[in-house]
Amino acid sequence: MKITSSKKFQVYNSLFLSLYYQNSNHIGHLIPLLGQFAKNQLENEIDPVDILDNFYASNKAVIGVDKIGFMFKVIQYVERQVVLFDSIEDAISPYDLEDQDVFRVKDMFGALNNDEARKGLLQKLNDFSVRVVLTAHPTQFYRPPVLDIIAKLRSQIAENNIEAIDSLLHQLGLTSLINSKSPRPIDEAVNIIHICRYYYYHAIGELYYELLQEFPELDNPNLIVLGFWPCGDRDGNPFVTHETTRNVIDTLRLTLMKCYYNDIKVLCAKLTFKEIEEPLNQQRKALYEAMFDARKIVDHKDILQCLISVKQILIEKYESLYLADLERLIVKVSIFKNHFASLDIRQDHSVHLSTVEYILKSNNRIKDSINELEEAELVQLLTEEFIDIPENIDNAPLVEDTIKNIAQLPALQQSNGLEGCHRYIISNSEDIYAVLFVLGLIRWVSRSDRFDFDIIPLFETMKGMANCEAVMNQLFSNKIYRDHVASRDDRQTIMLGFSDGTKDGGYLKANWSIFKSKEILTAVCNKYDVKAAFFDGRGGPPARGGGKTHKFYAALGSGIANNEIQMTVQGQTITSTYGTPEKFKFNAEQMVTSGLFSFLNRDQSSLSSEVRALIEDLSEISYKKYQELKAHPKFLPYLEKMTTLKYYSMATIGSRPSKRNKNKKLTLSDLRAISYVGSWSQLKQNIPGYFGVGTAIYDLKKQGRIEEVRALYRNAPFFKTLIDNCMMSLTKCFFELTAYMKSNDEFRDFWLYLHEEYTLSKAMVLEITGFETLMQDESTTKASIQTRESIVLPLVLIQNYALQKLLTETDEELRAFYQKIVTRSLYGNINASRNSA
Repeated sequence: MKITSSKKFQVYNSLFLSLYYQNSNHIGHLIPLLGQFAKNQLENEIDPVDILDNFYASNKAVIGVDKIGFMFKVIQYVERQVVLFDSIEDAISPYDLEDQDVFRVKDMFGALNNDEARKGLLQKLNDFSVRVVLTAHPTQFYRPPVLDIIAKLRSQIAENNIEAIDSLLHQLGLTSLINSKSPRPIDEAVNIIHICRYYYYHAIGELYYELLQEFPELDNPNLIVLGFWPCGDRDGNPFVTHETTRNVIDTLRLTLMKCYYNDIKVLCAKLTFKEIEEPLNQQRKALYEAMFDARKIVDHKDILQCLISVKQILIEKYESLYLADLERLIVKVSIFKNHFASLDIRQDHSVHLSTVEYILKSNNRIKDSINELEEAELVQLLTEEFIDIPENIDNAPLVEDTIKNIAQLPALQQSNGLEGCHRYIISNSEDIYAVLFVLGLIRWVSRSDRFDFDIIPLFETMKGMANCEAVMNQLFSNKIYRDHVASRDDRQTIMLGFSDGTKDGGYLKANWSIFKSKEILTAVCNKYDVKAAFFDGRGGPPARGGGKTHKFYAALGSGIANNEIQMTVQGQTITSTYGTPEKFKFNAEQMVTSGLFSFLNRDQSSLSSEVRALIEDLSEISYKKYQELKAHPKFLPYLEKMTTLKYYSMATIGSRPSKRNKNKKLTLSDLRAISYVGSWSQLKQNIPGYFGVGTAIYDLKKQGRIEEVRALYRNAPFFKTLIDNCMMSLTKCFFELTAYMKSNDEFRDFWLYLHEEYTLSKAMVLEITGFETLMQDESTTKASIQTRESIVLPLVLIQNYALQKLLTETDEELRAFYQKIVTRSLYGNINASRNSA
């Protein structure tokens, strides 16, 4: 695959670079020369300003535009080169992109040597579920027309159709890739629903149908389901309101009705039989009305009843002709029902605190603060009493919208079914009130103790994870809350945040803390006869819980509940990992098989007390080093002055602000994990993905324990996965790009401090793995990374040129140009990495 994809890229890239666009002249031909020149010069520690100035001066006659214009043209070319390479890789079978052996569900059964074991695994398959939750986090920004071009390009590359590829590349070169202004939440939702309609609807249906053919006893439509956050996740996004939530619920359902309509239309053309035509046409007519009018709802049960009736007639009277087509649609309706994807509601704990305080003040239960109440009194108010909601809410728009959104939840369920919206997630959960405030608000607004909603705490900080055992013990000990959990099938979903966890505690500490928290919470749930389900808030890169995620789930031991896998899929990971029907089927099945693998090997994956102690030591040493980094006096100033951090808020990537509180000065707690991790990625330093790892391993080496760490890597799948993903972060580093910072009086020492930990981490990882180079056993993935980093080098050179100029430039017009260059270059760099934020 490596040779095929690289050669294809060379062929199609030369075709693309030879195309002439308005005012581009010969710029396309110069880009490979600029990339090679930059690489050589950077390795000799020449700074980006000198490199670009010298290159421009040497080629000015050929370039034909001023330097600023040249930089913008290069950015535009590189963005499209990234799209081209994406399309080439996406045209390759996902099985050919994997370095290690992959297992399909049928392989798991084939490896078993007795009927009893197969029966047990089939039962697990019928009970298991993978929930892929699509989010609108701002690292995916291609407009639907661009996604359509990419899909066509991918198809033509698979066919090696040079003429069609030439036209599509030309079209791509003339089409704007990104939004001219920041999208609204509903725009983000529509973009992702576009992918759901054209890719996931077919992929999920087809995967389940194939499994059904392999295992006729399979009866689990919830094996693979979609979750949805755009327009439901209002944490830190003032533009998500109760109206946008209502809007997206309708949009999801109407889009699904279009999918059903198109499938039934195709069936009508095939099943042209007397007793079948009429019921299918009636169903088709009802769907046609429902897909344009939100007031008209076709219940999925009626669709299923019609299709099952038609199936019976087809078998009895018409020789089962086109039966497989009909069964495929029955599968889809059984999976997607009326909702397509289940919309989650998410809000920060602080908003619920403000809302509860407002209501209690309005009812004269408190004067100023909730702290006036004793704990027992507050818990009683939230769980046993019904407090009146004020009719008029003055000067508190967020409080008003929170109440209106809670009030409309039953109506949302009536439209899309109970599965359409049944989860309320609370960010920054650190005590029982994170859950009880939501419980109380729903009770007060609905005036009822019975409601069909799961309340899900999100433990994402070190404090939250430290408190999670006590919090869940207190909640389950409360009769009202325990009764509510009983009404939800004795099932408690708990969310754990890899993104903010890593930002707070560092890479090793966060991952180990989450692992331990899952063990602790599993035990707590078992104690109260509650089924635990864990929902992982993962981002794209290893620093945010990304990387080879299926390996994490395969490595879970018997101490962690394995009822289902739930995870967020964010930003460009939606398109890079699940961006085609083939890739979705492949990666979704890998998640299923990882759950089955963990089930079959739960005892072998468990960690011994000696192994746990060793990981604990590494975790604490790395945590101390990461805390040292955060406490460094130049840490936040470096982020503000030397990185792209502040430019995320200027980019038209997403609707959500880049920090939670724009009125305060920069603090790490306010920073979004996306902009925090992304800023390090843009600089090719990737600090959150490894910082502290080198120091931790080296510390144990000095203690004479390096062989223990080597054995840990060889024998503990959980730790091996951590280190393998850490290697991906290290592989994407290129400190030579920012070596010019050594000449900066203010930040020289801090840059050297960062570089020292990078160098140490690389050396220690190589020592414990026994590798000569990073990612030595993942040659295909590594080759892809190297190609992408080579493509994007001219762009990041220009970005750092502008960052360097902004340190000293006083001319306001030039500063505006440089700021625009930094902001504009974010897009291509994000997409090139495929999991940078």
